[in-house]
Amino acid sequence: MLVVHVTIYTDGAARGNPGSSASGFVALSSGEIIKEAIRYNGIKTNNYAEYMAIILALRWCADNMADGTEVELFSDSELVVKQINGIYKVKSEQLAKMHAAVKDAVRKIGQVSFANIPRESRMIAKVDKELNIFLDSKMKH
Repeated sequence: MLVVHVTIYTDGAARGNPGSSASGFVALSSGEIIKEAIRYNGIKTNNYAEYMAIILALRWCADNMADGTEVELFSDSELVVKQINGIYKVKSEQLAKMHAAVKDAVRKIGQVSFANIPRESRMIAKVDKELNIFLDSKMKH
């Protein structure tokens, strides 16, 4: 069986907390970008945007990757990663629903790992830059 390995970098941004927000991700396989996506969330918190970025990425994987795909997901949100990994409890009702959506997507994919990395990492910085460009354009209209 062919096992594909996908590495995903996610980020969420909010102008204000809550404020105008967006979520995005970049997915790579064998070092090549295979998917980039950004979604506008409306007026939401930064934590909402961080969770939504992960949900978008995992749903894309579930819909587009073969069975047995290994997914390695990186986020600069320590809170969200530690909640997903069971280190922190999820206290917010809204985030609890998003946490459940992450777990549901993980069940569909199978093998997913989550790690927290610094915002300055090259691919997180790339997603962050694209989100800021996107939000800048949204705020001009």
